[in-house]
Amino acid sequence: MRFDGKVALVSGGGSGIGAATARLLAERGAAVGVADLDAAAAGEVAASIVATGGQAVSVPCDIRDAASVAAAVESISDFLGGLDVLAQCAGIVRYGTVVDTPETDWDAVLETNVKGLYLLAKHCVPRLRERGGGAIVSVSSAQAFASQPLVASYTASKAALVALTKTLAIDHGPDGVRVNCVAPGSVRTAMLEDSARQFAGGDTEKAFAEWGRRHVIGRVIEPREVAAAIAFLASSEASAITGTTLLVDGGLTARLAV
Repeated sequence: MRFDGKVALVSGGGSGIGAATARLLAERGAAVGVADLDAAAAGEVAASIVATGGQAVSVPCDIRDAASVAAAVESISDFLGGLDVLAQCAGIVRYGTVVDTPETDWDAVLETNVKGLYLLAKHCVPRLRERGGGAIVSVSSAQAFASQPLVASYTASKAALVALTKTLAIDHGPDGVRVNCVAPGSVRTAMLEDSARQFAGGDTEKAFAEWGRRHVIGRVIEPREVAAAIAFLASSEASAITGTTLLVDGGLTARLAV
């Protein structure tokens, strides 16, 4: 699973799963474009890659905005010499039922989590074609398959990614582009920390321990573990895999409630 001579764009690369993915791809030889709405965070991740001998550049990118995405893809492709891999790791969550979710929150979640992949794929696929093909991997969620209360917009967006993955794979398979996604369970990220503050009295580690026990592996998942799955799907080792979703959920969806 080496990426020597390959160029990867990682959106949401400034933190969490995105940062872990950017670092892992760089460790395995890729030149990495770190894109994030938080330009400072993206810069820190890119700098950390360069400091350890890797090649990386950071760009600010709002994946909800077509002009921002187009500029980021052009900048990264031109600076690093092309594009072979897109890892779409950016995402947000807002809590509520459909009754009490404000329309602005619903739109923000769908625009980030679904429209973001649409815009990135729209501008990345032509670049991948130029290299004879490549790979796209996005981050869905176990909640695309088994949900819970108060995540109406989030679970809808993550299920949409599973379906969009299939049609992207069908449409762009003739271009040599493979498209897959991963569906994590509870991952130790800033997003999960925010959930702990909202629903578990702010005791992050206590909440993580409780939520971790719901997974067969008995703990929450680390960002690098999801990054490893993304790297596999983006690599030549997964050359026969496209249009699928890989559960990286620590067995969360395998267990019935008892």
